[in-house]
Amino acid sequence: MTSGSIATDAGNIAWRQSAGTGPAIVLVHGNSASSKAFARQLDGTLGRKYRVIAFDLPGHGNSDNAAEPAATYNMPGYARVLRDVVAHVGVGDAAFVGWSLGGHIVLEAAPDLPKAAGFAIFGTPPLAFPPAMEQAFLPNPAMAFTFTRELSEEQARAYVAVAFKPNAADFPAFMVDDVLRTDGRARESLAASIAPDGFRDEVKVVANLAQPLAILHGAQEQLINGDYFKTLKMPTLWRGAVQTISDAGHIPQWEQAEGFNALLDAFVTDCAKRGA
Repeated sequence: MTSGSIATDAGNIAWRQSAGTGPAIVLVHGNSASSKAFARQLDGTLGRKYRVIAFDLPGHGNSDNAAEPAATYNMPGYARVLRDVVAHVGVGDAAFVGWSLGGHIVLEAAPDLPKAAGFAIFGTPPLAFPPAMEQAFLPNPAMAFTFTRELSEEQARAYVAVAFKPNAADFPAFMVDDVLRTDGRARESLAASIAPDGFRDEVKVVANLAQPLAILHGAQEQLINGDYFKTLKMPTLWRGAVQTISDAGHIPQWEQAEGFNALLDAFVTDCAKRGA
């Protein structure tokens, strides 16, 4: 495992890379989380086989808070940081994988990553404007914390808990710490950025992708409505269907790491065959 920091206009961005030497996979984490959420990919069999790269978004984890919050804490700003990381480590041909907010960032950046092997998203319903929030998301009180600047420890714990399947027995303490560490302006600014021309039309992005698109979905999601995907046109959808991961909620890469990693391995293998 190697790690480092990249100087960008948004501030210094912390990143980690696994020991594998296979095709590159870039992982983008969700709101109020960090690259630690991908520990079971970086440190597991996936990371030993592939060159897996994960970084902390501005205002998250070990990265700096944004030098200019209004310019950074939104989809275009985060996508610029993703492109900066890609340029620094030289992985324009990677498979790009985004979880939750990270999936929206990947879709925002996708048209600017023409050499990408493929894209995978999970916990991410592609949205147009105005976003079909009631169709794409399940009603859950904890959703409000997504856009709340200041969160108490109790609220942070509730926010983490809803990422897991219902009645999950426990979850790692670092995930609560990640929520509390996150620059509250990132959540607040994200809400303000949901406006006309605030982000790319993701429904059009997935309809016009040239590369394969994998969609993974936890069968016990508490936040995302799996039926919403049926309303979308996705001509390059991998295997022609959403890949459902049983016994998992919004964070399948942690709850069902073995099954998640196997799917991602198969996806990257298929992308490599396509590009050969």
